[in-house]
Amino acid sequence: MAALVFLGSPGAAVVPLEALVAAGHDVRLVVSRPDARRGRGGTVSPSPVAAAARRLGLTVTDDLDDVAGAGAELGVVVAYGRIVPAGVLDALPMVNLHFSLLPRWRGAAPVERAILAGDEETGVCVMRLEAGLDTGPVLARRTVPTGDAHAGALTEALARIGAELLVALLAAGPGALGPGEPQAGEATYAAKIDPGELRIDWSRPVAEVQRLVRLDRAWTTFRGRRLGVLDAGPGPGGSGGEWPGEGGPGTVEVVGHGAGERVTVRCGAGVLELLTVQAEGGRPLGAAQWARGARPGPGERLGADEAPR
Repeated sequence: MAALVFLGSPGAAVVPLEALVAAGHDVRLVVSRPDARRGRGGTVSPSPVAAAARRLGLTVTDDLDDVAGAGAELGVVVAYGRIVPAGVLDALPMVNLHFSLLPRWRGAAPVERAILAGDEETGVCVMRLEAGLDTGPVLARRTVPTGDAHAGALTEALARIGAELLVALLAAGPGALGPGEPQAGEATYAAKIDPGELRIDWSRPVAEVQRLVRLDRAWTTFRGRRLGVLDAGPGPGGSGGEWPGEGGPGTVEVVGHGAGERVTVRCGAGVLELLTVQAEGGRPLGAAQWARGARPGPGERLGADEAPR
């Protein structure tokens, strides 16, 4: 089994770390982002990877300079969040688990960008790490259908698949890794999602709005307050459904009665059905339950006011 250094930060990197430890690899050092203020209370806490590593009894640092002295044979990088400098790569060869089908969606937000672009498939790649942004030759890849999965669930699935690929690749030791295949095809770049991109533009077609909702952080406003849209689907008539009433994009209507009550919103093309929402300061609710409390009036629109400060 290999002596490794593991570099990672978010929750998606915890599954690969745990899989490598469970497979018997000697993870001599875990490098993660520094402890930071997280959550509403602003409590200083470690990254998910750092917390998992400490639970596993592993040594943790936030200093990349510690890599050279770890006595490892190979570095494994999973969503670390920083470019690893060439000097560190000179000291220790590394492989990177990336959540896309390279060279499509190099960069920070590959899963989210694949969903927004309407990609029918995505996957994971294990590549040799270079100083460039996700440019190294690919050692292994697995393709999966994107389907209608939300970003969180899709990332979890890709993390499990990626962990299996890593364990299989390292079963014979780092010395058995081949040179890999150079990336072929047009490169696209997955820039980090800007908070402003998550605000729903109701003038867009329903399919685009639904893809934005699948990022798990989409929002709009209602009566001047933020309203998170956590889940939604095509309204009556599917993505090409016609709005039955009056009013422009964003107009909300409650249709049906009792257990069959549904909340629909007019888009630029088509109708969206809200399924789960979260009012500012509240908890997630079924859309019908939210509407019974909010009581949107005839012709009232979501997103019709200025964004809350």
